[in-house]
Amino acid sequence: MKQLGIWPVLGIWAAISLGGALFAAWQGYGGVAFASTVTIFSFLLLIMLLFAARGLADRLAKQFGSLAGISLAAVLFLAYIFYLVGTHSLSIIRVVEMAGFIFVPVGIATLADRAAPGSWLDFLTLAGVWVFVKFGPSHSLWPYPGGRLAYVMTVLIAVDVALATFVLVRRVNGIGYSIGWGKSWSFYVPVSFLIFACVAIPMGISMHFIAFAPQWSHWRSFAGLTVAILFFTAWPEEFLFRGLLQNMLARASKSDFAAWWTASMLFGFSHITNMGFPNWKYVTLACVAGLFYGWTWRRCNSIFASALVHAGVDAIWHFLFRTL
Repeated sequence: MKQLGIWPVLGIWAAISLGGALFAAWQGYGGVAFASTVTIFSFLLLIMLLFAARGLADRLAKQFGSLAGISLAAVLFLAYIFYLVGTHSLSIIRVVEMAGFIFVPVGIATLADRAAPGSWLDFLTLAGVWVFVKFGPSHSLWPYPGGRLAYVMTVLIAVDVALATFVLVRRVNGIGYSIGWGKSWSFYVPVSFLIFACVAIPMGISMHFIAFAPQWSHWRSFAGLTVAILFFTAWPEEFLFRGLLQNMLARASKSDFAAWWTASMLFGFSHITNMGFPNWKYVTLACVAGLFYGWTWRRCNSIFASALVHAGVDAIWHFLFRTL
């Protein structure tokens, strides 16, 4: 695979950061609180993307070991304090909650440092991070601007915490945390997307879960929506469920098939609270989607490949279909 180096990754980061800042400014945001939020958003995004640059994560892990992960956790915590101060929302409860979210996973990983990746502590940590993102006090932790960025900011810091925990401290290999393009991707990525579409669209319509309702008038927002889904939904979920969960399940069970199937089912059940609990229709389609995403990740050895399929599915869903 031709993986992007630091400078192209920095270009992607700059484009997303600038685009987000200009859009928010166009919406009327400004002042110190706005500047602080944009700064922390860009910083968290920078860490998430830089680790995908060629060789950077390996150099940090080899040169500094666990210290790099602990240091990154400390930097993330200080960045959050900067956000609280800049948005005039500093409180002891928020500081304690974020400190627990950042330092507990890194601390557990440090304790499990001698165990091979895929230990019960790894799965416990992974589950804890997922539960915090899914059910944690995100709106309370990111009050400005009115909780509108709570999900995005929580996802960004969760990815960065997972990088500190599993990439730097635990040194889990085979994640495929990269941005690039492989020779076989021109086959696997579109084939995975098209076959899933042929399966999921009739299934979703027959289950009365979706209906064909294209939003042609919103075509101008399609590119921006797809990029946002790619980096703030598909990328984090593929990192969690494929790069980490499926990867470590394969190590623990010594079976790629069992890991692929189990991670896909867990991915599906993680959506049971979406749009009303229990949403079994969502779970069913997400389980099927997980099988295709997991197959793509394993074939391409990169979460970017499975994230492309994932983002394509979500973008087409939002643009061409209405959820019933």
